[in-house]
Amino acid sequence: MVDTSVILSGIKMDNPVIPASGTFGFGYEFANIYDINCLGTFSFKGTTRDERFGNPTPRIAECAEGMLNSVGLQNPGVDRVISEELPKLKECFHKPVMANVSGFSVEDYAYTCQKLDQESQIGWFEVNISCPNVHGGGLAFGTSAKNAAEVTKAVKKVTSKPVFIKLSPNVTDIVEIAKACEAEGADGVSLINTLLGMRIDLNRKKPILANKMGGFSGPAIKPVALRMVYQVYDAVKIPIIGMGGISTAEDVIEMMLAGATAVQVGAANLVNPFACKNIIDNLPKVMEKYKINNLTDIIGGAH
Repeated sequence: MVDTSVILSGIKMDNPVIPASGTFGFGYEFANIYDINCLGTFSFKGTTRDERFGNPTPRIAECAEGMLNSVGLQNPGVDRVISEELPKLKECFHKPVMANVSGFSVEDYAYTCQKLDQESQIGWFEVNISCPNVHGGGLAFGTSAKNAAEVTKAVKKVTSKPVFIKLSPNVTDIVEIAKACEAEGADGVSLINTLLGMRIDLNRKKPILANKMGGFSGPAIKPVALRMVYQVYDAVKIPIIGMGGISTAEDVIEMMLAGATAVQVGAANLVNPFACKNIIDNLPKVMEKYKINNLTDIIGGAH
């Protein structure tokens, strides 16, 4: 009998499979079609201090082996997440959940995390630093080691739960940024967020997305994600949640061999709402095929 469980910052998970933020809502939407308690956990929809309508439409564009999105962090704001979304989630998901938090200033991040820290359902924070820094000329926090460290430090001051910083791949050296987060007390890092991309409509001769550019995700980005997870694993001692193009149990094993303790599934959920359930169902069989008895034994095994 194989053991699919992993321990992520002191919390045991039945398996390492986590639906990624923005692709799984607040969970209860998927609970209508299967029992989501089969998941290791999931990262809920990116939450900001205030309600956000998001970017103008169209927000989605298809690509070969992937998709572009420019949703723009549409969410009801932290107060309504606490008063409306979490109570609904509690009825259908009985494990610790990962709270994904976004912001446009260091104060935003700290405020939202401090509010959510009081909620017993939340096991971990995943802090998305790919947002534009409104006090820094619009440059994303995640593109600067200094800014990434500043957000990490501020959030760690106001939270009692493990904090994972979600890193942007749109940088020259992701290792430098991961190390800066670790130095300021990050409990782990999530990587990678989407790559920046665009599509052009040949009939209109204009960009398809209203926002012109958006986040590119899907199977095409997996080699980039694997490379970055592999590099960061060599440089830090904190756990990594790996993501980027994961759609099969084999992909999960590959990402863990690169150095991930747990793995997030994003775009695949939008193609097939049963994607995570199918991966979890297939995981024991794939482990047996590759003679893996315990998943924790293979973390970083490719190094």
